[in-house]
Amino acid sequence: MRHSNFTAVYDACVLYPAPLRDFLMWLGLSGRFRARWSSQIHEEWKRSLLRDRSDLTAEQLNRTSAPMDQAIPDALVTGHEAIAENLRLPDPGDRHVLAAAIRCGASVIVTFNEKDFPADALEPFGIEAQHPDLFVDNLFDLDPAAVIAAAQRQRRQLKNPPMTVDAYLDVLLRQGLAQTPQALGGYRAIL
Repeated sequence: MRHSNFTAVYDACVLYPAPLRDFLMWLGLSGRFRARWSSQIHEEWKRSLLRDRSDLTAEQLNRTSAPMDQAIPDALVTGHEAIAENLRLPDPGDRHVLAAAIRCGASVIVTFNEKDFPADALEPFGIEAQHPDLFVDNLFDLDPAAVIAAAQRQRRQLKNPPMTVDAYLDVLLRQGLAQTPQALGGYRAIL
């Protein structure tokens, strides 16, 4: 599938929760935009998950991140490290995310932490920080079929146990998405 030139970098915080990460991956496979991240972003979400979930191992999380890199072959941004040194953000630990976005020509950083990526720091690079719900809502306005198809694919893979449409929409709501489940709710019959 031919991908759009529109590029979005996923921040670690949106890759941390498995249901949101999976939904964003299905969206990234839609071809409507180019999903990107870096090894530092991978390390950040995996480190946070290992800190919070003693039942998980680094090997298990590597078995999640490696297929992500394979599913979207050009997703892994490299060569951005030197850019990060000269960037100014409220949290210096977030510079690598902006550097990756600059390196790959992203228009959007998808993040829950919009305050960590202030507009005045991003505007010179033509980048905007967007909450994942706004990102998905904008994509829904552009191509509702792509968002519906991603939701269908994600819900179909949830087999242990199978998930009803309402339960699935509730999972998205619990991920911090409010508009997305509401928009998808209008398509219950085909989800």
